[in-house]
Amino acid sequence: MITKLNEPLLVVEDSNEDFRMLQRLMRRMAVSNPIYRCTNGDEVLEFLYKEGNYQDPDLAPRPCVILLDLNLPGIDGRDILERLKQDNSFREIPIIVFTTSSNPKDIELCYQKGANGYLIKPMDTQELQKTVQAFVGYWLEVNTRPSVG
Repeated sequence: MITKLNEPLLVVEDSNEDFRMLQRLMRRMAVSNPIYRCTNGDEVLEFLYKEGNYQDPDLAPRPCVILLDLNLPGIDGRDILERLKQDNSFREIPIIVFTTSSNPKDIELCYQKGANGYLIKPMDTQELQKTVQAFVGYWLEVNTRPSVG
């Protein structure tokens, strides 16, 4: 299996605890993709459009995948999903919703807005590890994406 090691992953997560757990699990899985983090919707837009603190392309490379929490301060994850999937510059970046919400309305809405996947964060550490492993195995290792700017 060829891991796309240099391709950046953007994690949009406002919880420090959830982000640290995700980092730990990915380290254990030997994920060497650079991981960038935004903690709110406004920051995601600045990162992707290279505005504000992210004008230097080295600070904000184009991510190969976005792991998006739904419930964010400021601009909500649902709105971020919709905006990015309507923008030709970002439409082809896979966006995987990673949230505690198992509400069928959230799931349906996210797929309607163009989500490429929807993962529910389990509270159990072993189940979380399985979920993260499935994400890493598919989105960072085996999935082939179009080559876009």
